[in-house]
Amino acid sequence: MSTPAKPNTSNFIAPPSVASQIAQLPELPMPEIKSLWQRLFGNNVPNHNRQFLERRIAYRLQEVEFRKFDAALLDRNKRRIASLLETGKIKKRDRDYRPPAGTLLTREYQGIEHRVIVTQDGQYDFQGRMYPSLSMIAREITGTRWSGPLFFGLKALASPKTAARRGAQR
Repeated sequence: MSTPAKPNTSNFIAPPSVASQIAQLPELPMPEIKSLWQRLFGNNVPNHNRQFLERRIAYRLQEVEFRKFDAALLDRNKRRIASLLETGKIKKRDRDYRPPAGTLLTREYQGIEHRVIVTQDGQYDFQGRMYPSLSMIAREITGTRWSGPLFFGLKALASPKTAARRGAQR
């Protein structure tokens, strides 16, 4: 009985990761930046401010790459845009809102910077361990119960009016 032949991968070169593409942007000559802009956006560069162009290109590279993993994000955004056009107001985020895969969340707490990466499967990578919620990570960092989205700045603190209304409803 023979074993199946392994595919020849010696000529296969994996495309560079989004992170490495972004890291290389400052090293690219300006003509290559302009060419990359045209390829990603389909039009000429709007200005010649290199920092602006690098930031927009970096954002677009991430948008293109991570859209592959969270198709629901595009649908959610389309609904929010339609609602904004219809009512003139932005509704609160969906309760199930999670940042797109690849998002890096940082928070400084007691002089230490903590970093969390949103994974493709909707979990959070903190110090090499996977967590199902940001609140669990916030508790790990602080030792007390916290709203994870609030701790990492994804959700604003309740305004004094909102807090007073909640107190009156109880």
